[in-house]
Amino acid sequence: MTWWQKTFLAAGLVVILIGLGVFTYFYVRFARIIDARLSGDVFANASLIYAAPTEVQIGQPATPSAIAARLRRAYYAEGEGESNVGTYKLEGNRLEVYPGPASFFRGDQIQEGPAALVFGGGRLVSITALDRTTPLANYWLEPAVITTVFDRGRSKRLLVRYQDLPKVLVDAILAAEDHRFFSHYGISIYRVLGAAVADLRGEPVLQGGSTLTMQLAREFFLGRERTWGVKINQACLAVMLEQRLTKQQIFELYANQIYLGQRGSFSVYGFGEAAAAYFNKDVSSLTLPEAAMLAGLIRGPNLYSPYKHPQRALDRRNNYVLRRMVDTGFITASEAEQAVQAPLGLTQRNVEGNQAPFFMDMVREQLLENFTQHDLLSRNYRVYTTLDLDLQNAASEASRVGIAEVDQELKKRRRKNAPPSDPNQPQTAMVVLDPHSGVVKALVGGRDYGVSQLNHALAKRQPGSSFKPFVYAAALNSGVDGSQPLITPATILKDEPTTFDFGDKPYEPNNYQQDYHGLVTVRQALMLSLNVATVSLAEMVGYGKVRALAVQAGINKDIGSTPALALGAYVATPIEIAGAYTIFSNAGQYVAPRFILSVNDSAGHTIWSNPLITRRVLDPRVSYLMVNLLQSVINNGTGYPARARGFKLPAAGKTGTSHDGWFAGFTSNLLAVVWVGYDDDHELVLTGGHSALPIWTEFMKRATQLPNYSNVHDFSPPAGIVTAAIDTNTNLVASAGAGSTRNEVFIEGTEPTVAPPGDTAPATLEIKQNQPSGLSKILSEIFHGGNSNTVPQTEPPPTGTADGIPPDSKANPKGKGVFGKILSVFKGKNQTPTPQTPSSKKPDDR
Repeated sequence: MTWWQKTFLAAGLVVILIGLGVFTYFYVRFARIIDARLSGDVFANASLIYAAPTEVQIGQPATPSAIAARLRRAYYAEGEGESNVGTYKLEGNRLEVYPGPASFFRGDQIQEGPAALVFGGGRLVSITALDRTTPLANYWLEPAVITTVFDRGRSKRLLVRYQDLPKVLVDAILAAEDHRFFSHYGISIYRVLGAAVADLRGEPVLQGGSTLTMQLAREFFLGRERTWGVKINQACLAVMLEQRLTKQQIFELYANQIYLGQRGSFSVYGFGEAAAAYFNKDVSSLTLPEAAMLAGLIRGPNLYSPYKHPQRALDRRNNYVLRRMVDTGFITASEAEQAVQAPLGLTQRNVEGNQAPFFMDMVREQLLENFTQHDLLSRNYRVYTTLDLDLQNAASEASRVGIAEVDQELKKRRRKNAPPSDPNQPQTAMVVLDPHSGVVKALVGGRDYGVSQLNHALAKRQPGSSFKPFVYAAALNSGVDGSQPLITPATILKDEPTTFDFGDKPYEPNNYQQDYHGLVTVRQALMLSLNVATVSLAEMVGYGKVRALAVQAGINKDIGSTPALALGAYVATPIEIAGAYTIFSNAGQYVAPRFILSVNDSAGHTIWSNPLITRRVLDPRVSYLMVNLLQSVINNGTGYPARARGFKLPAAGKTGTSHDGWFAGFTSNLLAVVWVGYDDDHELVLTGGHSALPIWTEFMKRATQLPNYSNVHDFSPPAGIVTAAIDTNTNLVASAGAGSTRNEVFIEGTEPTVAPPGDTAPATLEIKQNQPSGLSKILSEIFHGGNSNTVPQTEPPPTGTADGIPPDSKANPKGKGVFGKILSVFKGKNQTPTPQTPSSKKPDDR
């Protein structure tokens, strides 16, 4: 062997050794990277947040496919699939449900076993308990997964398994990104060469040569930088991933990791989250055009955002993804043509209905008070909340429709040639509770979470007249605690300009639009929201007693014992007011609002539960009197626009107007509080009846159409309540032959049988079903946006001086107003209606 041959051989050995060394170095390096990233829980096993369980009943509209979709969202597996949460079997119109060991129903909650649900004619026709072959009237379905606990970067994903992905989605992704995925070994020479040519021509690398495995390598290990150095690393990692994982495992990782845009303030990762964010669907239910649109987002989630650039997204779906699916043989030309005709079909951009982001923020904050963020993102906890997804959708839609009406009303009230209205839009909040358990069923914290994440359900604002019921409750409590003087719904109050002495400072409240009515009953004072009469009643009872009752009912302790308290001049949050109203809807017992039921570990064991907090605040008889009075508000008083808008079911509630608009009301099975106002607390210039009440009414009309909330019944009196006919001339229990009477409710033994010393008969109000024709124009004004402007106010000082009067009590410089004209007609008549009999026209809100 010659010297140059020896030299060449030695050099070759050196090159081989160096090559082996480099290969070994990079192999070990990338192997460690892959092992570190894929060891344990790839996605950190973030805790899942569940909605409330769903009750289904025989006879309700339902289909087996819809119920199966709900179960899939609860992580049930079909057939003999692997899921410790549960499985189901679907055969024609028969659906069998088998809760697993980690089911919600295997904890300390409702106990449910396996059951067979049979459907027919679009309804659920029978339910049978399979473990005991017993027919059932109802059945509880596993709570659906809403989302995961999101991290500090506000990213969210719903993990999906490969077998959960529909074929149309898998095909769409492959056609758009890498149709040879199942045949190559991690890299594709065709794609790499194509990308190189595009790069030499100056075309964007976005057209790229990365296989689906290389994309996963970049997303998992290398970041989103696009350079040739990064691509070399991608290729090495991709080859190693192909050696270590199956194709299905790689595709599953990809489907859960890929970034697919922004939803509100959250980053959307994975097709599970994207299906919910863009279409409000479980990923398994995606159609061909929906799957094609999501696949089209991969290369540019913001560039092809269907909300920001709908035409661009449509072109991407039709002219690229669907065309590629035809070219690669995944679909036929006719299927593509049919899909091209479909609209984008996006869910409303307001994410309140399907994601409830304000509610989720509250859940996360409470969880962080009891768990570390590391545990929440790594322990796979199951967080069971109280959220009812159907009610949340109803609340979201009602808020969207209602706040648009507020916008239009404010626009109409702007005077011609007036400067443009404030660029800040009015905000809204709604809190929906179960009136008996206090669980938060739905919550809207603002008009658009993507614009502002301020949760107005937790913002402290003046509740105005929506606070007045606590004054009347404290007064009526005299019927059971032996207080003097005794107050009943028939007690006479003076409603006339009055100066109240409080310490060394006089307090001079005014009625809305300076309307005064002389002598009125307690019922009339609350029904018509009369300010002076209410402060007079609070003074009789004692401001301290009113405050004590309000604090017992869950309103914050910062409120003062002053005359201004009676008119809602101290701040409270919508969720506090909602909780406080449970003392009326729940027979006098306060139930603290709660939105998390429990937290279970991955094995189904409860590791934390949210205690139920209750306390007795009112005697059930007093509570019923308040319900009866608040029914008058809706049937005959300031809340009557709810009836005018078509809500006819039994309900009770109270309007409120401060700088903002409020309405708090309830039926036998739902309690909802609505607030409308500006972030900077400037004047809304709309009463509660023209701002918050329409939103409440829209929600109740939608909610009571749902099967679980349609069974609304009237409020039943407890033992110890009597109804007596009252002589309208004497305000005493009517004797035989009395000419004019009205029915009134009392705690037994408190009926006014003897005239109180010094009192005279009231100037009664008559609101007849058939009003004189001369009133028609005035009443039309009231219920179709007549003048009801209030004047600005500053926040009340703790002393409750006249400067702290809410707009509910401010004088209107124009005089008595429409409402005064109506009552001036009514005065002097000889008859008042039964309080629960709605009349055809009712007074405006104050």
